[in-house]
Amino acid sequence: MLLDQTTFSTVIESTPLVSIDLVVINSQGQALLGQRLNRPAKDYWFVPGGRILKNEALADAFKRLTRDELGQAFTIEQACLLGPFDHFYDDYVFGDDVTTHYVAITFILQLECELAHLPLDIQHGGYQWFDMPSLMHDDKVHVHTKWYFDKHKTDLFKKD
Repeated sequence: MLLDQTTFSTVIESTPLVSIDLVVINSQGQALLGQRLNRPAKDYWFVPGGRILKNEALADAFKRLTRDELGQAFTIEQACLLGPFDHFYDDYVFGDDVTTHYVAITFILQLECELAHLPLDIQHGGYQWFDMPSLMHDDKVHVHTKWYFDKHKTDLFKKD
């Protein structure tokens, strides 16, 4: 269920939003990041993902978000849970006068995808594959994305 701007602003001001973040890793060990078009984190490179909607089961949200963000639906069983993360922002989707708090439930999804086939102009203006060491040092990769790739978690991305 999508909310009108006034109601959604009240929700953002009053409560955390729950989202799914997708750490997409290819066979070369690179991470897929999109350049965000919207606040918060506008203009930063960020993992794909989005909000879970009211009355939407986690598995259904996962299918919807992978379809919307990656152009192909995947099931939650195809992913590995990385864990929950708190994301705090000084702005929100409609401006600077409200802060945003996300509880991001983060999953690792290993797949190959052509950048030219990914959906553009809704959340992301472009996509790029990043090797993990370079994304950790790139000022345009958002800190909340970098958290997913710190040295304590990267062993989860290695192939069996």
